[in-house]
Amino acid sequence: MSATADSQQCVITSELLRELAAVVGPKRLLDSQDELLVYECDGYIVEKNVPDVVVFPVNTVEVRAIVLACNKHNVPFVPRGAGTSLAGGCLPVHGGVMIALTKMREILEINLRDRYAIVQPGVVNLNLTRALAGSGFHYAPDPSSQGACTIGGNVATNSGGPHTLKYGVTVNHVIGVEFVSPEGEVTQIGGPIGRGSDFDLTGLFVGSEGTFGVVTKVWVKVTPNPAAYRTMLAIFDSVDDTTQAISNIIGAGIVPAALEMMDKGIVGALEDAFHFGFPLDAEAVLLIEVDGLEVAVDHEAKQIIDLCKASGAREVRLSQTEAERALLWKCRKQAFGAIGRLSPSYCTQDGVVPRTKVPEILKFIASVSERHDIRIVNVFHAGDGNLHPILLFDERDARQVQRVMLASDEILSKCIELGGSVTGEHGIGVEKISFMNRLFTETDLEVMDGVRRVFNPDGRCSPGKMLPTAGACGMEHIEKSHPGRRAAM
Repeated sequence: MSATADSQQCVITSELLRELAAVVGPKRLLDSQDELLVYECDGYIVEKNVPDVVVFPVNTVEVRAIVLACNKHNVPFVPRGAGTSLAGGCLPVHGGVMIALTKMREILEINLRDRYAIVQPGVVNLNLTRALAGSGFHYAPDPSSQGACTIGGNVATNSGGPHTLKYGVTVNHVIGVEFVSPEGEVTQIGGPIGRGSDFDLTGLFVGSEGTFGVVTKVWVKVTPNPAAYRTMLAIFDSVDDTTQAISNIIGAGIVPAALEMMDKGIVGALEDAFHFGFPLDAEAVLLIEVDGLEVAVDHEAKQIIDLCKASGAREVRLSQTEAERALLWKCRKQAFGAIGRLSPSYCTQDGVVPRTKVPEILKFIASVSERHDIRIVNVFHAGDGNLHPILLFDERDARQVQRVMLASDEILSKCIELGGSVTGEHGIGVEKISFMNRLFTETDLEVMDGVRRVFNPDGRCSPGKMLPTAGACGMEHIEKSHPGRRAAM
């Protein structure tokens, strides 16, 4: 039994189960408790709730039939990709039907002449670039989880990644979306021939976190490969020197393809995992990449090396081969996987501050770590001030969980105070709903809610997400799971 968006109780009836099984077949439907447990949370493990049933459609027709069945029986539903979301974006807050899109993984078309591809939402991000290997093109958005996350999920949260400093986030590379609306209509917005209206509905849809409908097809831009790369690892004995180097590089008018920072804790875990040769006594390292024409990248690389050394870098290593470059990026992309060597559980935050405030927020994070007795390590997109402090804990200890929640709230509150935001790419989900009243005025939130109701009038699709107006029962679930959290927010 689960609650719908208006808090009315509903029952997953045998009739609904029969209708769903008729759509997808019994082998693509899960309703036993042991199987459903796998889907109780995404990458944000602090909040959990088990769906009543999980279905696996393979095409738009099946998605539409599932949505119509849910509407007929007044049951909430939530789309889910690979489950790598880090803010509870695909948490089934009110139970109901989870629509898992991982079997919709076909690359339907690659059009190099017009520079776009058409993919189903379950296509793994990295698999699209692999499919483009040898063509001279790639898909630019590259979240750190790109080996697992899906393009449909990237659309939901407007994902970023290391190379979005230069190339932009997901919304800059999506030109059209087909989706099944919460009312069961198949709709296309945008596409290769243009927006189709005077409004940028595609830009509005990207980042709506699954509350506007269920994505079934995506048109994405493919980007020409740069002629050359230069990838560097700058090693620092001081976090302050590291952040100063970041400011100096951007201040010099250089926009690297990527500018990533990893602190001592992450470096140690990565070295233990991959044996790259990272100096374990360094306080922080910068992974920096420039790309473009051969003559231009040599000049920019020299400038960056000089700026890093002038800022206090003890050493700057320039990768000499493609294999060295690939290993550096392997270390960065698998940084979160290496966290398992440090702690049984972790919570990754996603605040944003102006670049000039990076030194201040890092000092604040260190003070929060000490005050709450929670170890925090940092790996983040330094070039655009998108922070990812990783709070290490054991979820089996309720006291540690409570300290993590309090520490997270303090860090995100400080991001707002410094002129930033509480998310750069992970989204609001269920984790950060209470911050929306502090980021936006009541009028702003009313407008956002009004827009969402145009797409999702009954609130049945992904209820309890993003906005405080998503329904009190969403916050009731959080308060029940972690008493006192709301007071800390």
